[in-house]
Amino acid sequence: MEYKDYYQTLGVERSATTEEIKKAYRRLVRKYHPDVSQEKDAEQKIKEINEAYEVLQDAEKRAAYDRLGAQWKAGQEFHPPPDWDFNFSSGFGSGNATGGVDFSDFFESIFKAQRSGRQGRTQQSHFRMQGEDQHTQLSISLEEAYHGTTRSIQVQVSEPDSHGRTQYKNRALNVKIPAGVTTGQKIRLAGQGSAGMGGGANGDLYLEIQLQAHNFYRVEGKDIYLTLPITPWEAALGATIAVPTLGGQVDLKIPADSQSGQKLRLRGRGLTGKPAGDQYVVLQIVTPRATTEKERHFYKTMADTFPFDPRKDLLGT
Repeated sequence: MEYKDYYQTLGVERSATTEEIKKAYRRLVRKYHPDVSQEKDAEQKIKEINEAYEVLQDAEKRAAYDRLGAQWKAGQEFHPPPDWDFNFSSGFGSGNATGGVDFSDFFESIFKAQRSGRQGRTQQSHFRMQGEDQHTQLSISLEEAYHGTTRSIQVQVSEPDSHGRTQYKNRALNVKIPAGVTTGQKIRLAGQGSAGMGGGANGDLYLEIQLQAHNFYRVEGKDIYLTLPITPWEAALGATIAVPTLGGQVDLKIPADSQSGQKLRLRGRGLTGKPAGDQYVVLQIVTPRATTEKERHFYKTMADTFPFDPRKDLLGT
């Protein structure tokens, strides 16, 4: 009996990660799948591919195979050591996307495969592979994130053609965006990913939300920040000012003796949710320009009236 190099069968390095093994397996199944392949030896190839994947996708089976395989090369005569005894504790086909394969004598000599439940599972019609999940980004406005919306989008999804080659098609979808979504949040559209093979289910499509920059608001999680310009007399004397929020205009009370950079909170006025975010209003005192003699005289009177030095602590005076 010849030694089978499962890594060579899948075309991966012995150091390949589980994800790399999975990608190689999917690529080869698409090429040799009985439903689409024009290769004469497709049926035998798919059996070899599935057997290799059955071992390498499972950490326990792969470790056992690696312990034996270091000294063997493909094509060499192979006999398991006399003291070798490996039995599956979880049965067969548990991680196999095709639902079962007809394993080789080499496989059975290593793993002492039990045959219960494996009869009648090698027909071509039973070779199924689930489609891959796909990921894309969806950019929406802050107002859409606050209120929720429905967007019509075009996505490009992959599916195999009649020869097993990957082709891409545009798909139109109406997507409901729930209120309160934030940047980085993912929306799952079941069955809208890549097409499955052999009757396998389609993969899912994941939309990652990206919030567009806003002219006035800044977003941190579910909290909204707004810089609010106020006059020096509003800051000094206090005032009630109309302030915009995503949910509509509200009246905000500015306390007397307010300073630039001071933050006032509007509870629950951020993005919706449980709990909802808040809106923080950051005060920015804006000094009017003095363009007339009367206006300059007013500032001179202020300078004479207020013995105020904002740099006292800075300069140590």
